[in-house]
Amino acid sequence: MQFLREHAIEPTPASWNDPSVDWASYDAILIRTIWDYFRFYGEFLEWLDRIEKLGVPTINPVPLLRWNSDKGYLLQLPPHGVDIIPTQIVGADGLVTALSSMSGAHVVVKPTVSGTAWHTVRGVAGSHALNTAAAALPRSMTFLIQPFMPEIEIEGELSLLFFGGVLSHAVRKRPAPNDYRVQSEFGGSVEVIVPDDAIVAAAKRALAAVDGLGYEGGSYARIDGVMSAGRFLIMEIEMIEPALYFQGDAAAARRFAEVIARRLL
Repeated sequence: MQFLREHAIEPTPASWNDPSVDWASYDAILIRTIWDYFRFYGEFLEWLDRIEKLGVPTINPVPLLRWNSDKGYLLQLPPHGVDIIPTQIVGADGLVTALSSMSGAHVVVKPTVSGTAWHTVRGVAGSHALNTAAAALPRSMTFLIQPFMPEIEIEGELSLLFFGGVLSHAVRKRPAPNDYRVQSEFGGSVEVIVPDDAIVAAAKRALAAVDGLGYEGGSYARIDGVMSAGRFLIMEIEMIEPALYFQGDAAAARRFAEVIARRLL
């Protein structure tokens, strides 16, 4: 907050689902830590609609937030030259059938609208254990099926942070032993890295794809991916509620504040 104040911006924390907040009273709304939006997705989309009708600027813009809130966007990226983890999207009723057709493959199943490994399961496609787990998932959801990437356990998942389209810093996230989830809630660890030029170029292609799809105006983005067979495969483009890992770079928060200030002033 102190870095925003250096630009004469006075931040006021507020919760998106607090009915007492007068959103029209703000000059702009910085969307940052709405960690629970996926649990109340319908209400969240309605809230975005209200903010849009009020005409209060949001960072990132509402159309971008709406698009980025459902990971089905991944299938829109390959036509724009972006390498992604192979992804199939199916409804809950079709999960067991889809998994049976991939018999023997080690896969991860997760909702298209989710976060922090919510309703995420991992196992061998076609196995009784995974079929049972898949059958127990909420029937109202749509799911991603992706191959499990063993590189995550070995080399970790990479996150590149971009502010105003410019690379700010990057980190490597590793899961705890005998786990595959890199989030800190599950014991994951984070270390600062300097990504090579090829990884940065791949992340920039992902950002360019977002613009190419018509969702411009993003002030911040986190590009998550994993190295596999010499390619940086995109796992997610986080532009709605990403952890930004400021702790890895003392100047990162100041760079972020500068981008926000340019967006508002």
